[in-house]
Amino acid sequence: MQRVAIVLAAILLAETAGAKMLSPGDPFPTWKLSDQTGKEVSAADLTGKTYLLWFYPKAMTPGCTTEGKALRDEYAAFQKKGVEIIGVSFDDPAANIAFVAAEGFPFRLLSDRDHKLALAVGAADSSAQPTARRISYLVGPDGKVVRAYETVTPASHAGDVLKDLTTD
Repeated sequence: MQRVAIVLAAILLAETAGAKMLSPGDPFPTWKLSDQTGKEVSAADLTGKTYLLWFYPKAMTPGCTTEGKALRDEYAAFQKKGVEIIGVSFDDPAANIAFVAAEGFPFRLLSDRDHKLALAVGAADSSAQPTARRISYLVGPDGKVVRAYETVTPASHAGDVLKDLTTD
């Protein structure tokens, strides 16, 4: 019985290990996910590029739509600064393709269906969590975290990141 309790405690610890946010300077984990078209995208594909990885709870919901539209509306400013925008949720590619089509997003939306990336970077506390936590990471060309956004306000997030890019 004690052995079962120890095993269960170890599983719970492993499940909650993803709750911690990464800090600036930390290497961002390697990852490979499918975008809304089913094409695989990986951290290796982005080596040498700066990218904003924004986790959002659920496609086509008010807060996520507000945040996505703000990023869409500032897309040219991000491009001018050499920053690629990539969204991540637990939604399947079909939900993400509908979201892209409905809102005219010029960026990719990735499906983290097994929650592995979310657990690794603090966007989820367990694999049973139904939606991702609304956080973002600005990752530099060297694959290290430049900025970690633990608190995100959907309407102002794009402007906040652009301001940070100007002051860095």
